[in-house]
Amino acid sequence: MHLEATLNAPVAYDQLVMASADLMLRDWTGDIVTRRPERIQYGASAFILNPQGHLLLQLRRDNKHWALPGGRQDIGESIAQTCLREVWEETGLHVRIKRLIGVYTDPTQFMIARYGEDEIVQMGNLCFECEVIGGQLTCSSESLEVGFFPLDALPQPLLLTHKIRIQDALTQADQPYIR
Repeated sequence: MHLEATLNAPVAYDQLVMASADLMLRDWTGDIVTRRPERIQYGASAFILNPQGHLLLQLRRDNKHWALPGGRQDIGESIAQTCLREVWEETGLHVRIKRLIGVYTDPTQFMIARYGEDEIVQMGNLCFECEVIGGQLTCSSESLEVGFFPLDALPQPLLLTHKIRIQDALTQADQPYIR
């Protein structure tokens, strides 16, 4: 949903609270979340196409799912700096941000992350379209594999929330999505 439609939607606060209390939440892999997240963490992700139109993805070491490069925001950095740092740390590539694709915070849209057996975090993410300006593609300690893939043959399993971001990026919308 675009920002204008979100802001103009007639929903009362008490309706939102009641609806969220009754939901069965799923994490970013689709697994059911059996307890509330302990905290909220913000981060950034990057949608990056090479000149052939192939999408950069990484196979995450922590959950064995394919994902856009990205990660948690560090204290003292802007969300744009988070995006640039995470892409470089995870892929070895230096990028330039071209546009904001969307803001993703809705826990019903797979915005719950699990880290290990104990940590459950509700995520907020800003996804940016970026272009490569330097560096060399390399695998990091956080990834099992990195590479560019044709859009019609993306590897699986792909994090569910990242599927939404990829679809949003491909629409080339005039305004960022708010989800």
